[in-house]
Amino acid sequence: MALDVETIRKDFPLLARVVNGRPIVYLDSAATSLQPRPVLAAMEQYYETTHANVHRGVYATAEEATQRYESARVAAGRFVGAPDPAREIVFTKNATEAINLVANSWGRANLRRGDVVLLTQMEHHANLVPWLMLSEQLGLELRYLEVDGQGRLDVSALDRKLDGARLVAVSAMSNVLGTINDLRPIADAAHAAGAVVLADGAQAVPHLPVDVRALGVDFLAYSAHKMLGPTGIGALWGRADLLDAMPPFLGGGGMILDVRLDRFLPAESPQRFEAGTPPIAEAVGLGAAVRYLEAVGMEAVRAHERSLTDYALGAIADRLGDDCTVFGPPAGDDRGGVLSLAFRDVHPHDLAQVLDQYGVCVRPGHHCAKPLMRVLGVSATARASVGLYNDERDIDVLIEGLAEAGRLFG
Repeated sequence: MALDVETIRKDFPLLARVVNGRPIVYLDSAATSLQPRPVLAAMEQYYETTHANVHRGVYATAEEATQRYESARVAAGRFVGAPDPAREIVFTKNATEAINLVANSWGRANLRRGDVVLLTQMEHHANLVPWLMLSEQLGLELRYLEVDGQGRLDVSALDRKLDGARLVAVSAMSNVLGTINDLRPIADAAHAAGAVVLADGAQAVPHLPVDVRALGVDFLAYSAHKMLGPTGIGALWGRADLLDAMPPFLGGGGMILDVRLDRFLPAESPQRFEAGTPPIAEAVGLGAAVRYLEAVGMEAVRAHERSLTDYALGAIADRLGDDCTVFGPPAGDDRGGVLSLAFRDVHPHDLAQVLDQYGVCVRPGHHCAKPLMRVLGVSATARASVGLYNDERDIDVLIEGLAEAGRLFG
């Protein structure tokens, strides 16, 4: 089904802004997405009518707050195909915290000196640094799947690199290259080698249908703010048996069954991982974002963004030629709507400043993926990334701005 983008755009109030005398062209969804009115309204309604702490009070609004919070958990789990969403979704600040939770809870309980953790060269720092930190402390061996010349994972040595591996941590979709990784074969091989698999779903979950059972992974992390929800909340899906066996990540109120002066007994998962007052309003916003995306349909979102990405890659090649390099795979089924650009020898920050004069929002920098930048042979790129509210006119303005940068910088 084709999306009615004109109608969808009306749901996003920020798109009504004018920047530097031009309508805003928001092409930074890989960093953070915009929020539609139903998400903003759901959070406002919560604050105006229901605001109370959860899992504590027995008065009416407290019970309503708990119901909204737990309903959002079920929605967040259902959205990624969790078999038991009420038990298998842990709310976190973001995908970064979700991965840190796995590293510090599952990792410390299960990994020992000399154990292998297999990562990839395309990972976001959120799926690198926690394992680097843990490796320093425990004496782990970190191995990496390499990235080939088209921005895809080279899995030719997968079996060898899995020898001795206890965990595989891999991005479902690259935030730099737009590469959509085929996780099922990796997960199957990892399980055959006795390893657990964690997927960083921060870029995949907002843009294409995701089902944890189809992927075959054991953990999946994602962030609300990249999928039309608010900042400050993310989710970790984990297999129930793994979560039940993991020790708490943080200590405090809300994550215990009993506390004595010499010991404590943690609550069952997922509550054992949610110490303190949680981001209740943000959970309500996440639930509303899930409902919005489900109403649009993730198959339709993926089809629209696939078509728009194909258009962008073709238009950039036709109009800018060899002056502009787009890193990552060519148009195809394994390509998401992330376009990391190098334009002649113009610095990405200069490109972004020129594009801002056209109202175009892109992200210059290393995108929290410095090891991948070194593989690509650049220090930074200018990254344009699409969402369901973008259309071909946005791509045309992007190209117009890039051409202007070429004229300005010769």
